[in-house]
Amino acid sequence: MTSTSPHQEPIRVGVVGLSASGGWAATAHVPALAGSDGYELRALSASSAESARAAGEKYAVPLAFGSAQELARSEEVDLVVVTVKVPHHLELIRPALEAGKMVLSEWPLGADLAQAEELADLAHRRGVLTGVGLQARSAPPLRYLRDLVAEGSVGRVLSTSMLGWGGPWGATYDDDHAYLLDVTSGATLLSIPFGHSVDALTMVLGEFREVSAHIENLRPEVTHVTSGAVAAKSTEDQIAMTGLLESGAVAAMHFRGGTSRATGFHWEINGTQGDLVVKADHDLWWMARLRLYGARGDDGGLVELPVPARYQRSLTQWTERSTEPACNVAHQYALLRDQITGSLGPDEDGVPDFRHAVRRHRMLERIREAARAGRKATLAEQGA
Repeated sequence: MTSTSPHQEPIRVGVVGLSASGGWAATAHVPALAGSDGYELRALSASSAESARAAGEKYAVPLAFGSAQELARSEEVDLVVVTVKVPHHLELIRPALEAGKMVLSEWPLGADLAQAEELADLAHRRGVLTGVGLQARSAPPLRYLRDLVAEGSVGRVLSTSMLGWGGPWGATYDDDHAYLLDVTSGATLLSIPFGHSVDALTMVLGEFREVSAHIENLRPEVTHVTSGAVAAKSTEDQIAMTGLLESGAVAAMHFRGGTSRATGFHWEINGTQGDLVVKADHDLWWMARLRLYGARGDDGGLVELPVPARYQRSLTQWTERSTEPACNVAHQYALLRDQITGSLGPDEDGVPDFRHAVRRHRMLERIREAARAGRKATLAEQGA
């Protein structure tokens, strides 16, 4: 995150996109903030003044604004949290940055690399602290996994493989997810499920040196779940990528649109002295409960690895709520709070900022270009 002077608690939060009818803000951010010390949910904005009032009454939020611009101008908001669909990020994040407010945006940051760069540049010019919602990085099991690898639990890492699904990019669609059919929306299998996943993989094992990829749209027409109407789909539904990490380890990732009756998510790390496996409760694994398994040396099979209590930070209440989508978001808020208040440990990394988001956007663009051209991409040389 961008450096700034420490802020005193409570941190007053304004959420852009909190609706009385539900959605990700209501499912994850509201309970995460309620279960995290140091925050006050002070304001919200919605698509109209009427809908904002309804949301304010439902969630007991004191200030309800009919636009993100009004929320950004409020002197009672310290941190603006943007939870709307990615095609609207640029227009809704820009006013908050221009007002000098700290911003936490859902991932992807922009609909494309250019939008992400514009927002990161503006944040830098304004000198404001920023964060992007790649919440898998904040999950205690993955922070423990990273330390296990760094401490040599499996020896030298030889390879890693990750298999996953992205439900909304399957054979059918509904009204809420129709925008996902258009590749120009920026909400694709590559940017969302794959983006969250490759960011987590590199957080644990280091960045890629080079990659080769196949990105295919094998279902160019999909069917509405209720009406049966057929719609064109320009977004991909298959991503297969192999590459070398900077450590020299071989990596393979395969993400598929839709759902599976077989393997929903599986991540394996193989080393000279052992193996580690990550499993999740459901396909959208970065918002699911994660479990770690490992084996070393002459062990006969994998055993579950409990996550030490220290990785829960101050959020011990979430150990019994790890199946909730808000759990990893709550851990993200705890890290963010410690960054804002200047109490993050000297050896701790916090929530990734807009500059990190640009690097990840750039990486995904390079992968798409390499797949389109049918050639290998050397990521390190391109600053990805």
